Amino acid sequence: MTEHCLVLTTVDSADAANLLARTAIEARAAACAQVVGPIGSTYRWQGEVTTDQEWQVQFKTTVDALDRLRDLVTAHHPYDLPEIIAVPVLGGSAAYLRWVTDETRPTP
Repeated sequence: MTEHCLVLTTVDSADAANLLARTAIEARAAACAQVVGPIGSTYRWQGEVTTDQEWQVQFKTTVDALDRLRDLVTAHHPYDLPEIIAVPVLGGSAAYLRWVTDETRPTP
């Protein structure tokens, strides 16, 4: 099993995306968060097909911190049903991944 993952979510504004990013970093639930957008999203919600402008937040974290990050995103997310998808990191820079591990350890 991998030790690191990339977690994705989308929100309806740059402000909401930046707030989620900052909150996750301050809580040490992620080592890095990048906001991408605006992007166009098309989806079916409550029986209707909708297209909206959204901002994606990409969090770099560890599997050990994943539950904390999921709970934090859920608690602070503006949507009723937030997208929270974790993708395993299969490799990368060893030094960078060590940094991700170090930055997501809870402080005593």
